[in-house]
Amino acid sequence: MEKNISQDMGSMNVKKLLVTLAIPAVVAQVINLLYNIVDRIYIGHIEEIGAAALTGVGLFAPILMLINAFAMMVGSGGAPRASIAMGQGEKGEAEKIVGNSFTMLLFMALVLTAVFYLAAPSLLRWFGASEITLPYALEYSRIYILGSVFVLLVMGMNPFITAQGFAKISMMTTMIGALINIVLDPIMIFVLGLGVRGAAIATVASQAVSCLWILRFLTGSKTNLKLKAVNMRIQPRVILPCLALGVSTFVMLSTESLLSISFNSSLSRYGGDLAVGAMTVITSVSQLATMPLQGVCQGGQPIISFNFGAGKPERVKEAFFTQFTFCICYAGAFWAFMMLCPQIIVRIFTPDADLVNYTVWAIRIYMAGIFSTGFQLSCQQSFMALGQAKISLLMACLRKLVLLIPLIFLLPLFLENKVFAVLLAEPVSDIAAASVTTFMFLHSFNRILKQGARKI
Repeated sequence: MEKNISQDMGSMNVKKLLVTLAIPAVVAQVINLLYNIVDRIYIGHIEEIGAAALTGVGLFAPILMLINAFAMMVGSGGAPRASIAMGQGEKGEAEKIVGNSFTMLLFMALVLTAVFYLAAPSLLRWFGASEITLPYALEYSRIYILGSVFVLLVMGMNPFITAQGFAKISMMTTMIGALINIVLDPIMIFVLGLGVRGAAIATVASQAVSCLWILRFLTGSKTNLKLKAVNMRIQPRVILPCLALGVSTFVMLSTESLLSISFNSSLSRYGGDLAVGAMTVITSVSQLATMPLQGVCQGGQPIISFNFGAGKPERVKEAFFTQFTFCICYAGAFWAFMMLCPQIIVRIFTPDADLVNYTVWAIRIYMAGIFSTGFQLSCQQSFMALGQAKISLLMACLRKLVLLIPLIFLLPLFLENKVFAVLLAEPVSDIAAASVTTFMFLHSFNRILKQGARKI
């Protein structure tokens, strides 16, 4: 099996290989959306309290994003290094990376559960929760936080399955969990009458099943890189480079949390609960653009990393430009759809006429520059696949920390319509950051390939 995977990564037609790995990864990313989107759709349709409950659950997003950020710091940093190690023929080193990553995720789960559970009430108020929305936000968040160990292990360990070329197995991880969530949500929310708490219980239960699926595979006979107890003792020389590489992803996702706080607090100030509710829907819809793009990049990552480690620059170039072209085309098509008929998607989340009308107006402003995410993500993720931690981190900081978050607070000072000004910050920063990131990648691509991969 190990020989076949190595031969495929190093010699199989690149476009065919990318399609083979990307399709399951894209499906997995889209299905992964269902964990939160299905919750929000059902919650938004709870009789009488739907709009307020939807807004309350949306206020939990910053905490959820931080949990995801820690998980992906381990997974997105460890998986490329494991792929590079396999390309260099260092299977034992790759398995040490897998074992160390697992232990680090367990440690993170312990700390984050304690901190977020205790701090949830204060944090949710800071995020913009009102007296009406706080009870729903707190009901959902505390149950989810108690089950965050499953979230961390699923998101942190699943990339190691994709990195070996088992894209379909990786896809099944999220598919199993999402299907369970879809079935349990209406039962918990409506049949058992648990409301918002039922949605959280369904999500945690589905993540637990996905976690068991991953652990069974990584300790079974089919995996190429096995999760072994002997490799679980933390070794700084093994885990620290993985965390260093994953820092850019952590910054990208953790700043999404800070970004969500910035948007919600500003919109709550200028537009009240209706504006915050609209942002809850917009955040979910925007993931329909970014998650498939991330899936394509996940499919491209093991190809780029393996061939970079194996010293095959032409295959690295072909993989990148194929990925780059698809990302640009998809992002452009999504942008056109959202500009022409956003109401089709918005009505799925809520039947409330006021919230629908407000969100349709807001979403066209917020997503005016979303076509640029195809450039941004394909280049950003390729920096990571090539092991370029520092420049990847710099590009991750540029869009959100340098541009977007300051603009959220600065633009309302100059424009009369304050909510419009807050929303306008998104397309301005999207286009500016994508332009810089694309230029930097294309400018440095050949130099990185000439230098080659460092020995793992």
